[in-house]
Amino acid sequence: MTAPAIYNEIDPFKAAWLRELITAGAIGAGTVDTRSIVDVKATDVRGAGQRHYFAGVGAWSYALRLAGLPDDLDLWTGSCPCQPFSSAGTRSGVLDSRHLWPAWAELIAECRPAVVVGEQVASRDGLAWLDLVRADLERCGYAFGASDLCAAGVGAPHIRQRLYFVGIAD
Repeated sequence: MTAPAIYNEIDPFKAAWLRELITAGAIGAGTVDTRSIVDVKATDVRGAGQRHYFAGVGAWSYALRLAGLPDDLDLWTGSCPCQPFSSAGTRSGVLDSRHLWPAWAELIAECRPAVVVGEQVASRDGLAWLDLVRADLERCGYAFGASDLCAAGVGAPHIRQRLYFVGIAD
C-alpha cells in the first residue's frame, strides 16, 4: 500500500486543481491541506511518504513520477514563495511575511524526512536565501547540494533561472 502524499497549498484555486489531478491519477494519491505552513505541526505530517509544501499544481509530484521515483518515497518538496527574493517582487528578503522557509525548516528538523528538495528564484537575494537553507539543513544533519538551472536548458521557450537544492539525511 502506497503511503498517501500530503499537498500543502493555501491558494483555493490551486488546491482544487490538486484535488482534480489526484482524482485523475496524474499525481500521487493524497490529501490537500489548505492551511498556511505556519499552522502545520509535525504531528500533522510525520510519517513516510511524499510531502509537498507550497504545492502549486503538483509539479513536484508529477516530476518525481517522470523520474521514475515511487509515490511513497520519503521525500519532501517545497517551492517557497519567491516574492521576498525576486527582482520582480518586494525584495524585502527575510523581513517579508512571505519568507516561509523558517516554518518549513522547523517541520524538517522535527520530522527528518530522508530527502528534501526545493527551488527558489536565482537572484542575488535568492542566493542569500539559499545560504540560509544550506546552513539550516546542514545543522540538522543533511548533506546539501544546489544548482542554478535555466528553464531554456530543459526545453522551455524562455530563460528563467532557478536555484534547485537537495538535502539528504545522514
